[in-house]
Amino acid sequence: MTPWKHLKAIAFDLDGTLIDSVPDLAAATQATLLELDLPSCTEGQVRTWVGNGARVLMSRALSFALNREVEQDELDNAMPKFMHHYQENLQQHSQLYPDVKSVLEQLSKLNYPLAIVTNKPHEFTVPLLEAFEIRHYFSSILSGDSLAKMKPDPMPLTHLLSHWQLEPNELLMVGDSKNDILAAKAAGITSIGLTYGYNYGEDIGLSDPDAVCEQFSEIMTLVNSSHKATEQETYD
Repeated sequence: MTPWKHLKAIAFDLDGTLIDSVPDLAAATQATLLELDLPSCTEGQVRTWVGNGARVLMSRALSFALNREVEQDELDNAMPKFMHHYQENLQQHSQLYPDVKSVLEQLSKLNYPLAIVTNKPHEFTVPLLEAFEIRHYFSSILSGDSLAKMKPDPMPLTHLLSHWQLEPNELLMVGDSKNDILAAKAAGITSIGLTYGYNYGEDIGLSDPDAVCEQFSEIMTLVNSSHKATEQETYD
């Protein structure tokens, strides 16, 4: 029996799960450090810094550039600059991961409600979804600033459970980071961990998701097994 035998809805992380957005985030981070007359960073370093929202990303970048802990006023000064540069670079170099559109289309045809649960600020989340023409697949979008807390806190997922009137075993979280898996576990829901995204250089399997997928298309194999089991129960 699959751990999501009673699956009714699916929540997806955005960065590192649906979209490889690091190239744009790296360009914005590098431009911010340049404006502040600080040493730059590499795209590879930015890949290890993302996952906890824009403010934490910038804090990590400043700590690297300054080689010390960042003061809050320094971070406050840098954030508007970063937000400006990211807006300028949004969807300039990012791209969808393989099979994302086809899988979302298949899930939509199976009538699964889909949600975005990301730590990215709302002002960037929706334009990015629209730019890649996948916004219409999601009936709910929760960004890093949508609620009082964000992943790894379970609040966005418990909000979805309440909003969609679901039991925990009816919602699945799909993500690439330990933040996604920790949030899912805290909310009591099942999870799929993707190996290709951003997880601070750690193996996503160490966070113990219910399943690990190397490619986005593998999600359909797991979901289809759940869908068929549900249909079989209906006819039994």
